[in-house]
Amino acid sequence: MPTYLSSAEAAAALGVSRQTLYAYVSRGLLSAQSDGAARESRYLEEEVTRLATQRTRGRKPKEVAKATLSWGLPVLESAITLIEDGRLYYRGRDAVALANSQSVEDVAALLWNAELGQAFGPGEVAAHPAYAGLLKHFAGRRAEESLLPLFTIASDDVATAQWQTSPQRTAEGSGALMRLLAASLLGTRPSPAPIHEQCAKAWKLDAHGAALVRMALVLCADHELNASSFTARCVASTGTSLRASVIAGLAALTGGKHGGATARVEALLDEIDANGKADIAAGLQRRLARGDDLPGFGHHLYPDGDVRANALLAEVLPHHPDWRDIIAAARNLIGQHPSLDFALVALRRHLQLPVGAAFGLFALGRGMGWIAQALEQRASGELIRPRAAYTGPRPGSIPTSVPLSLVSDRVK
Repeated sequence: MPTYLSSAEAAAALGVSRQTLYAYVSRGLLSAQSDGAARESRYLEEEVTRLATQRTRGRKPKEVAKATLSWGLPVLESAITLIEDGRLYYRGRDAVALANSQSVEDVAALLWNAELGQAFGPGEVAAHPAYAGLLKHFAGRRAEESLLPLFTIASDDVATAQWQTSPQRTAEGSGALMRLLAASLLGTRPSPAPIHEQCAKAWKLDAHGAALVRMALVLCADHELNASSFTARCVASTGTSLRASVIAGLAALTGGKHGGATARVEALLDEIDANGKADIAAGLQRRLARGDDLPGFGHHLYPDGDVRANALLAEVLPHHPDWRDIIAAARNLIGQHPSLDFALVALRRHLQLPVGAAFGLFALGRGMGWIAQALEQRASGELIRPRAAYTGPRPGSIPTSVPLSLVSDRVK
């Protein structure tokens, strides 16, 4: 009879953290099976032992380096965010608990190691004069299209430049970036009001809706070295302003494999609505059969379910039983739980926010994390500069008489 290990036992046998254990699962090095009774994954002892043996044999340095870039081993140290045992922590504090009790400004100050009053004082924040004119141009456009250009124009580098060494000035500049980011999302003038209240006013939400927006923003605040945060750190490592890191993070977030996945979830739910809800499972199966995936389901770091999505959906799903059916059908077909992307779209539809607001909430919340990551990288003083493993033709291997177009064809 097969012997199974718990997550803790498997991690101990491999000599790694649970986070790394989950990374092994995401890379296909281990298979995790759900234990319905304990509500956590279990691992076949034989597979764990085999992997442990392989790890002790050693690997070529370039293979190890390549693996770290794809849900692999940690590549740098950080004191900001911990993902462990299926939970999320900001500087050692449970993110879900913070989302249930703290404001956006409180969490931002925590992530930045800043004084709340310094980062978010009562003073007004001025946008660039060209911002007002650009608002008219982007009126009615989705956040995926408008947020990056609006924020880029509205903000400037001076307040968070590398040479701003005063902690107070840096905190003030960081808070100003968040207020400008909020204004750019909402199409409003920058305001010193609490950010979730600004959202509620612009979107005409009641107190409950405002609380859900605040919760979503806090849950989006940071998520370790995701693609956009790593991009923000790389930019910060060159000595730029914090603003430049936020712009870089925004650009990375728009991709369909990152924050842009919310648009794909919207399209999935639109398709289900158009086809009727009589047999949701059959509709999802048809998508899979034709080669499409189910966006908004599964996360490499949460094999037992994304805690951020769970927290938001607990507030939303009681009002939408049809979404419960979609989640159940997807779970039966692919064995995956809903991710943050699905939860943000569900929240957007529940509150009847503008289309694109799911991406906007993601970006606005993650702005706190981009600034935190940039600040931490700046403090390290190190330039992020990995090396590439060259795979092209070796020097001297192609005669100089060969046309360059043919060289390109050979490389392909």
